[in-house]
Amino acid sequence: MAQGIIRLRASICAWATAVGRKESEGPLGSCFDLKDPTDKFGQKTWEAAESEMQRRALALAIGRRELKPEEIDMLFAGDLLNQCVASAYGLLEYPIPYCGIYGACSTSAEGILLAGMAVTSGIATWASAVTSSHNCAAERQYRTPIEYGAQRSPTAQWTVTGAGAFLIGKAEEEGVPVTRGMIGIPQDSGVKDAANMGGAMAIAAANTLKRFFRESETAPWDYDRIITGDLGYEGGAILCDLLKADGIDIQKQYSDCGQLIYDRQRQDVHSGGSGCGCAAVTLGGYLLPRLWDGVEKRILFLPTGALMSPDSIKQGRTIPAVAHLVELEQRKPRQEEE
Repeated sequence: MAQGIIRLRASICAWATAVGRKESEGPLGSCFDLKDPTDKFGQKTWEAAESEMQRRALALAIGRRELKPEEIDMLFAGDLLNQCVASAYGLLEYPIPYCGIYGACSTSAEGILLAGMAVTSGIATWASAVTSSHNCAAERQYRTPIEYGAQRSPTAQWTVTGAGAFLIGKAEEEGVPVTRGMIGIPQDSGVKDAANMGGAMAIAAANTLKRFFRESETAPWDYDRIITGDLGYEGGAILCDLLKADGIDIQKQYSDCGQLIYDRQRQDVHSGGSGCGCAAVTLGGYLLPRLWDGVEKRILFLPTGALMSPDSIKQGRTIPAVAHLVELEQRKPRQEEE
């Protein structure tokens, strides 16, 4: 159906995460695979470090399925840097057909959706989705280099230094099933403040969730968890209020990756985490293992992205946003061929 639900027959069969110091010191620190207390991953620049996180995460994910890079049919990857250079340089050594994508902080869900569609349609047997963000690289591009010590507003969020890689195969493979998805429609709430990403993106999450509940004839209580990617505390509260005004109460099921990844009292993150890596590493480090082990049975994963650029902010333009949705279910064992 046009603008409706996408039915998928695919599984997330392997994944891997890489994070920096602040993330490894947070509540989910023990969940992540690769950690570097310097945030540099052996590189000379923050941007090169972000590329290296992607390279290592994908290598680990492919290795966990005991595949060769040549066996991956498609690679969907993106990040926050101009022209997605973290992905382009980081994944350059892999002999895999590459599609660069940009969904801002929603890129993890966008990549999984596209990879799931490729596998479901039969275009690909194996596809991969990779994304990342780096606090220091993002600050240098969008605001001011961290060396300037600029004061942050209470609504500001901390860009996660992290990368996540996901290997998507057929539904018959052992993994976490990707059963349905919905592509977000860009929304504009009129917010112009680059330090209030949660306020700018909440409207997009509300739009996608309302469309999904209507089209799927489901309700919040049909899910163990409804989790946004990086609305943080400010945007998460706005989302719940927007939905409640339409008679939809998600508060019992709701959580947000940007709220889970840091300790707000102990770590100076203001309104929580953000960045492409926020949803990606929380999904790979925390949520997928819970679905794999059967701790949770059904999750709506809904990262949001602010579709701005450094120039659009300088020109005083509003910040449109998008939210892509993926429905995930508990692990199913591999179906043996007859």
